[in-house]
Amino acid sequence: MTATIALVDDDRNILTSVSIALQTEGFLTRVYSDGETALKALIDNPPDLAIFDVKMPRMDGLELLRRLREKSQIPVIFLTSKDDELDEALGLAMGADDYIAKPFSQRLLIARIRAILRRTDASHAIANGEEPAAETLIDRGRLQMDPARHRVMWSGDIVTLTVTEFLILEALAQRPGVVKTRNQLMDAAYQDDIYVDDRTIDSHIKRVRRKFREVDGDFDAIETLYGAGYRFSED
Repeated sequence: MTATIALVDDDRNILTSVSIALQTEGFLTRVYSDGETALKALIDNPPDLAIFDVKMPRMDGLELLRRLREKSQIPVIFLTSKDDELDEALGLAMGADDYIAKPFSQRLLIARIRAILRRTDASHAIANGEEPAAETLIDRGRLQMDPARHRVMWSGDIVTLTVTEFLILEALAQRPGVVKTRNQLMDAAYQDDIYVDDRTIDSHIKRVRRKFREVDGDFDAIETLYGAGYRFSED
């Protein structure tokens, strides 16, 4: 079935260009230029996924997400200013699914949408009584990962990761002790031959470490091997 994507942004150029790109990929789109207008429509006629700009007049993306989460759990991707970690932390705590910094590649946005929709389909299957195969679960010492539910736990505490961060950690945790180059991590997290530079992977690793250290200040399971890449240690 064709997925419907809602776009909420006060920049009409972004609404137009992203809407055209999504329609070209076979998605249906609905566009809204402000949060107040979008809120009722998103609740009354929910799409399969919504994309919010964070900085909007009248009602910004964070407030829109807060009020939406009172009624709905539809997946949400935020478009945000580059390296705005405060907005990211708030949004994830409130239930956002991923972040993409402006300016962004439309191919990257589409890849993130497809990844989240796949995860949502898996969650629906679980809700209907279809349990994930045991071999898909990752149990590495204090780390437990459930890809179907997009759930991460460290020593029993939940760690909230974006889809991109989850995919990078999953690639590392699947083979503990094995060094993964930045290119290998790029391939795991960014599909469809999307190019990102080395610093993007480094930034994601930094954020993953920070989130784990919020629940365990001594977290050091992701090791940097300078000139080589990263590896996960379950010791």
